[in-house]
Amino acid sequence: MLILTIDTSAVASAALVSDDAPESVLASFSTEDTRSHAEVLAPGINAMLAGAGVAGQDVDALVVGVGPGPFTGLRSGIATARTLAFVWGKPLHGLMSLDAVALEVAESTAAVPEFLVVTDARRKEVYWARYSLSDGQLPLLEDGPHVGFAGDLPDLPAFGAGAGLYAAALQAHPEFSNEQPDALYLGQFALARLASGHTLLDSTPLYLRESDAQVPGPRKRAL
Repeated sequence: MLILTIDTSAVASAALVSDDAPESVLASFSTEDTRSHAEVLAPGINAMLAGAGVAGQDVDALVVGVGPGPFTGLRSGIATARTLAFVWGKPLHGLMSLDAVALEVAESTAAVPEFLVVTDARRKEVYWARYSLSDGQLPLLEDGPHVGFAGDLPDLPAFGAGAGLYAAALQAHPEFSNEQPDALYLGQFALARLASGHTLLDSTPLYLRESDAQVPGPRKRAL
């Protein structure tokens, strides 16, 4: 199964993953900028597909990270995934973006039985979720996702860029203090879940809070 995965919950990233490829990865790209998703995503996907010699019709399905994440960046990835799925006539699935970091932790030497994944939510807040690990199993979501202040989170090892940002308030793991959700790990997580017979989410975004942009109210008439 060949899957195109997209995530823009923090940085813009995309990957081609397949259960026939070594370590399940055909190609991937990721930016470091958290604010240029609309400009870089489509050209990045196009270059990645061309470099891998893959056409849209070769893809069996698309998976998109549905957040949580800031409104504008998250919307860019989901809109792109929905458009490509429609044009190519392919199924589209969603996965919580924090799952990508959870899988990266699970596959590392830093893995612990229970931990937090934490990303930056701006406004001095973080997005977070709690996971557990059992031998040979995918990370299991135990609680979340939530948005809140770092000082209010459970007292557990914390992984991700949000943990690094508020290391004084959290048990931030130094090797993962800058880690952002990446489409590569999200795609691997999707392949593993589908292979085990699990269903994925739809592409409804997990904003967790309202957009900063609001429709202005009616003007008051001058007396």
